[in-house]
Amino acid sequence: MSGNESGNENAARNGASGGSPPPSGPAPSGPPPSGGGRRRAGGPGGFGGGPPGMAMPGQKSKDFKGTMLNLLRYVAEYRVRIAVVIMFAVGSTVFGIVGPRILGNVTTKLFEGMLAYFAGTGLLTDFKYIAERLLLLVGLYLTSVLFSYVQAIVMSGVSMGITYRFRKDISEKMNRLPLSYYDKQSHGEVLSRITNDVDTISNTLNQSLTQIITSVTMVLGIIVMMLSISWLMTLVSLMVLPLSSLMIMAVVKRSQKHFRRQQEYLGHLNGHVEETYTGHNLVQVFNREEDVTKTFSSYNEELYKSAWKSQFLSGLMMPLMGFVGNLGYVVVCLLGGYLAVKSTLKVGDIQAFIQYTRSFMQPLSQIANISNILQSTAAAAERVFEFLDEDEEPEESSEPVDRASIQGHVRFEHVKFGYNPDKIIIHDFSTLVEPGKRVAIVGPTGAGKTTIVKLLMRFYDLNGGAIYVDGHNIANLRRGDLRGLFGMVLQDAWLYNASIMENIRYGNFDKSDEDVVKAAKAARCDEFIRQLAGGYDMIINEEAGNISQGQKQLLTIARTFLADPPVLILDEATSSVDTRTEVLVQQAMGRLLRGRTSFIIAHRLSTIRDADVILVMKDGDIIEQGSHDELLAAKGFYADLYMSQFENRGDE
Repeated sequence: MSGNESGNENAARNGASGGSPPPSGPAPSGPPPSGGGRRRAGGPGGFGGGPPGMAMPGQKSKDFKGTMLNLLRYVAEYRVRIAVVIMFAVGSTVFGIVGPRILGNVTTKLFEGMLAYFAGTGLLTDFKYIAERLLLLVGLYLTSVLFSYVQAIVMSGVSMGITYRFRKDISEKMNRLPLSYYDKQSHGEVLSRITNDVDTISNTLNQSLTQIITSVTMVLGIIVMMLSISWLMTLVSLMVLPLSSLMIMAVVKRSQKHFRRQQEYLGHLNGHVEETYTGHNLVQVFNREEDVTKTFSSYNEELYKSAWKSQFLSGLMMPLMGFVGNLGYVVVCLLGGYLAVKSTLKVGDIQAFIQYTRSFMQPLSQIANISNILQSTAAAAERVFEFLDEDEEPEESSEPVDRASIQGHVRFEHVKFGYNPDKIIIHDFSTLVEPGKRVAIVGPTGAGKTTIVKLLMRFYDLNGGAIYVDGHNIANLRRGDLRGLFGMVLQDAWLYNASIMENIRYGNFDKSDEDVVKAAKAARCDEFIRQLAGGYDMIINEEAGNISQGQKQLLTIARTFLADPPVLILDEATSSVDTRTEVLVQQAMGRLLRGRTSFIIAHRLSTIRDADVILVMKDGDIIEQGSHDELLAAKGFYADLYMSQFENRGDE
């Protein structure tokens, strides 16, 4: 299959799903659409969303309550440990709250002693009482720190366990999703859910959950302690709450839209940087550096504006809360002084009450901050649950297939398929392939050649008709068993970040090193492997930039030799190797193909003259079939294709 055909069929899929390539010019003035093309929403590896632990309100969830209930079901298996966390968090907070009251009692004793001293009656301070109370205070604070340490350790284990489960579920879900899902979603979007969104949930569980517990406990505990000192002063202190609530709501209401826009353009910027980096060679070849820079600048400018406004407005929260808190502090001081003069309250009680007043606004600020974090967490959790709820591939048969019994008899019966059901590209494909036969599939770009083998591998389910392998309808076979029957060599070679030995062994990890070397020799790549630094142990980097495209393709051919499958699929398997190596590889493949059913997709018709049957496709249908000589004698479409290559290339 040619590169053009691959692009044509990918375009058909993208067109069906509504995707389109991103514009290379400046960004439009309005918000870009989400989910289209390759604009990632917060793709990993891009620009971050602020320092760790910083509140970063994002887009609100569509169903906050339902999402939180789903999250609670995930957390349910850790309920015992969470109960321990709650117990220790409450204990830590309570022990800390009691401190100011004990200090108040100590202050009262000191004050009474000083009054007695100035009255001339002697220093009547009870130092034993003060020492006991101070020791008690030290013990309470140490216990509070210990409790806080224990609950932090336990909660870290819980959050990491939930994070592990989320990522495990997402990873397993990725393998159960139909390939059509990935035709409609960019890989950056999927990666964002397994990294950014799961990290957001993890940070909330690890930090915000305990903050909620301690903040609520502290607010309730402080109110109780304040009421135990003076109900009147408590009432006056609480009068500032409505004012602070109004200020918080006003700030959140105005900042939320800017936070949403910030997250939106952060995703667009990440997507733009990722795709520009991936295709930086093409950007330079076509002299698009200036356009790419303009697009980046436009996204960056929008991100700057929204980020500045959101951070400025959210930054007003603490000064406003501090202002309101100081108002309450002043009122408490004035009222406390009056009550002390009237001898209604002791000096130590006033000192303790002032401490409680100063401490009262901190948990309120934390609760206000956590409310924003919970909105962002709910949005992240909702995206994760949406992914986990995506429709999976149909359930598979529980009956395994005996690979040894497969002879390679393949039958297509009135196959009908379209990447989008409204746009059928394979209309009525029927053919019979006898065991051990070499079947070549040829045709113009976009004819559906690669689509046929994808259907054979059951990467997609049919819209109509059926495909049989040795009498078994592939729709009734387990996908793993079915795909284990095939060996594929594609023109787009795929290698992963591991040694050459492990890349050849991929999918056949039970094979010995000797088997790998034997397969490499058969694929004519043993010689160049031994010339590389490290030989078979050399690590191929992420982009496989340390070996050539032709060498990568030879390694995938060696991988197929090692698999030794009953049925072979070759999609322009030697398109990236030189002519001399191609001849050697073709000879080796001739031995591999002997006695096996094989499907060969070819653009260069000279490579498939020895095929037993040639299927000529056009517009999703077979228009001619026969041997090379028969099709040439018929002087039809195949003959025209063949002669056009002969005339243009002069190599036949």
